[in-house]
Amino acid sequence: MIDYLIVGCGLAGIAFAEKAIQNNKTILVVNNQSQNSSKIAGGLYNPVILKRFSQVWNANEQLELLDVFYAGLEQKLNVKLDYKLPLLRKFYSVEEQNNWFIASDKPNLSKFLSTKLITKQYNFVPSPYGFGEVLHSGYVDTNLLLETYQNHLKQLNLYIEETFNHSELVIENEFVVYKNTKAKHIVFAEGFGMLLNPLFNDLPLDGTKGELLIIKARNLDLDVILKSSLFIVPLGNDLYKVGATYNWEDKTNNPTEEGKNEILKDLKALITCDFEIIEHIAGVRPTVKDRRPLVGTHPKHKNIHLLNGLGTRGVMLAPAMARDLYNSIEKNIPLDLHIDIKRIKNYGK
Repeated sequence: MIDYLIVGCGLAGIAFAEKAIQNNKTILVVNNQSQNSSKIAGGLYNPVILKRFSQVWNANEQLELLDVFYAGLEQKLNVKLDYKLPLLRKFYSVEEQNNWFIASDKPNLSKFLSTKLITKQYNFVPSPYGFGEVLHSGYVDTNLLLETYQNHLKQLNLYIEETFNHSELVIENEFVVYKNTKAKHIVFAEGFGMLLNPLFNDLPLDGTKGELLIIKARNLDLDVILKSSLFIVPLGNDLYKVGATYNWEDKTNNPTEEGKNEILKDLKALITCDFEIIEHIAGVRPTVKDRRPLVGTHPKHKNIHLLNGLGTRGVMLAPAMARDLYNSIEKNIPLDLHIDIKRIKNYGK
């Protein structure tokens, strides 16, 4: 009998698998590659919600865990994953500059928003009003993380690539059985695929489709993450990740002309050099209306757990949410009510 059967191997599944392995627990991961949100993620981490000038919930703690978690994975997998880059927010007016400096005076934001106006001129990025710099930002190469981590699990025979069949799960008091695997616990980290899970599909997972472009721009010499109505992330070799769109109606992983044109319109308003589109990708982020993750234990089955709803901030949230769920299961440490699925009215009744 193993300790944990984990369903899903995106950011949430990987974070929980790592937490379990670090605590000498035995695991098996089942994953079918159907969910694209971790692959298409911008991979950005940024402690400030720039639209509203508010701090990301629990940002300090999440950043501390993020540093340790991805550094550990880099060492384990022998790859570079975490790129710590300044994030520059382009200003379009003096009023925007003033709003930035007012926000940077707030006690909870002063650590994250530089009070220095960045006036550096980047080639082909007209910026007469300069930029504001977000500190403690960067991006994680989520594509490389998923690929290398899944390969790592495969080499250890801890990974099965197949569609999880919920009807074949047998739930007993002290364990669960799935096909030939008996486990003390099962953790579902299925992303938007949770809607097909009869144990949790009545939870309010909304799902927001996002589309991204990978472009090649030989003349765009950016060494920072640029943020305006979209983001531009330098990937090296003149490649940049550009996005992202937000579509609340379409729940497919199919790239659309509409999404591409929306990105191109904003991109051409931000940069003036030529570029070519290398790739166009799409996926549905597991978002929740109250903007908080869905974490916890099934109300009727003490050995069935959920780690989901990481939304657009999976890179920052995953290590902290995996830790909290693990501590809840193994140490009976109560989950924060902001993330616990118990907060959902009438759930499980």
